[in-house]
Amino acid sequence: MERTIIGHFATRREAELAVEHLVQDRGIARTDVFIQAPGTANSAGSQAAGADVESGHPGVDKRGAPELEGEIEVSVDCHGEQSADVEAVLKEAGARRLSSQ
Repeated sequence: MERTIIGHFATRREAELAVEHLVQDRGIARTDVFIQAPGTANSAGSQAAGADVESGHPGVDKRGAPELEGEIEVSVDCHGEQSADVEAVLKEAGARRLSSQ
């Protein structure tokens, strides 16, 4: 059965981790995974994390501020029996809630 699972994340870091685990560990095709802001505004999530907090280079001050305009959605087109695996990975990566279509 075809189904789309959507995980809602507070940080870009959590969303990227979810995608990494889905593709590399669970063998989900990258073309079946989508990352987007839920609305029309650009967003890096609702909380700063990772590169949004630090520059990544010792002695270099961070400049600017992340666009914290809301959650990040990771949606995954599931085929067959993938739904349970996808839901588990999204929760494990930090999804605040799940929905489906």
